[in-house]
Amino acid sequence: MAHTYILVVDDDAKIVNFLRVSLSREGWHVLTASDGTEALQIAEKESPDLVLLAMMLPDVDGFEVCRQLRQWSQVPIIGLSTRGDTADKVKCLNLGADDCITKPFGIDELIARIRAVLRRNSIGDSTPAGSRFRCGKLKVDFITRKVTDNGREIRLTPTEYELLRELVLSVERPLGYRYLLGKIWGPEYKTEREYLHVYIGHLRAKIECDHKGPASIVCVPGVGYRFQCQETP
Repeated sequence: MAHTYILVVDDDAKIVNFLRVSLSREGWHVLTASDGTEALQIAEKESPDLVLLAMMLPDVDGFEVCRQLRQWSQVPIIGLSTRGDTADKVKCLNLGADDCITKPFGIDELIARIRAVLRRNSIGDSTPAGSRFRCGKLKVDFITRKVTDNGREIRLTPTEYELLRELVLSVERPLGYRYLLGKIWGPEYKTEREYLHVYIGHLRAKIECDHKGPASIVCVPGVGYRFQCQETP
C-alpha cells in the first residue's frame, strides 16, 4: 500500500509540531521544513504528495516557493496565509496553489481540504464512456490524464485537469458557477468564485495560447462557463 507524504512548511515550530501530530493520526507521513530554501530542497529530493505551505517565511517566502515549484512540479499545494484578504488568496492561486486557507484554522477543516485536494490528484476516478476527447489539435486522454495540443503536452495541475475534464465532457453546454465549484473543489466552496475565475484563467492561458485554435472557454454571463469547440475545416 502506497504511503501519502505531506510536506509541512512553516517557521513556527508550534504549528509544525501540531500539524505533524494531527496529520500523522490520519495515517499520513509528514515531512517538515522551516524556510523556503529547505522546502524546495526537500520537495525535489522527496517528491511529496502534497505541500502545506506558509506564505510568510524567512529567506524565500511562500509565494516564491510556490512559483518555483510550479516551474518543474505539479505537486498539489495548499497555501497557509496569515491574512484573510481576497488579494492574498488570489495571488496564492495565481501562482499555482490548489487551495489557500487562512490562519488560524480548524484542524478538521484543514484535513477536509487536504482530502479534497488529494482526491483531485487521484487517477482512480471513473473513466467516461469515451476514453478521449478531441477538438481540433487539442486532445484529452481520460485514461492517462494527458492533454496535448498539436502533439505538445500541456502540463496541468490536478485541479486544472479536473476543471478541463468537466468542461469538455459537457462541450457546448454551459456549466454553472456553483456546479463547477462544488464538483471540483467541494460543496463548501460553492460561493468561492475567485477560485473558479483564477483557474479558468490558468486553462485559457494554457490551451488558448495562440488565440487562433478552435477550442475556447467562454463565459456565459450570470450562468458560468462553456467549453466551445469550433472545428477547423
